Amino acid sequence: MSATNIIIAGVGGQGNIAASKIIGEAALMLGYDVKITETHGMAQRGGSVHSMVRFGDKVFSPLIPKGACQYLLSLEILEGLRWVEYLKDGAFLIVSTEIRPPYSVSVGKDHYPQNIEEIYSKYGQLLMVPAKELASKAGSTRSANIVMLGCLAYLTKSINSEAWIESIKRRFYGKEKVIEINLNAFQLGYEFASNSDRGR
Repeated sequence: MSATNIIIAGVGGQGNIAASKIIGEAALMLGYDVKITETHGMAQRGGSVHSMVRFGDKVFSPLIPKGACQYLLSLEILEGLRWVEYLKDGAFLIVSTEIRPPYSVSVGKDHYPQNIEEIYSKYGQLLMVPAKELASKAGSTRSANIVMLGCLAYLTKSINSEAWIESIKRRFYGKEKVIEINLNAFQLGYEFASNSDRGR
């Protein structure tokens, strides 16, 4: 298969890197060639963080060219807008409704955009996800990133549910309660995407 290209955008502390590792591990289990690139940067201070994940029969570079990304996961409602130029025509935009204003907005230097959803809808197939609320139902708001992976799993179809589940278990190995919460979060995300798809 040709490469599946995924960009995950967010801010420090949202589990961006954990999400990319889970995708990569799940793809490896199915025999795909996997490449991942991550930006740590301002992660510990709530700054922008992103990951690029690519998998397929053969992947030569971890960097996604502009115009080639099929899936954009934005763990914070604004952060994905930094990456829309990388999207392929018909791409899926999976955007959390969670708001974490950047520092420039917090100190009054910039204003938070008011028409974010409208902007996103111009670039592909948009799914707005109340990820934090769904994660809370699963048992912890810290699992919002796993809710987003559940949505991705429904939309991609290139990684089966068994691989997703096993990858989540491996990521949180030895922490049975954490595994349970995250598997619940994954399922809630999958069901949310499924229900949204049927409602279109």
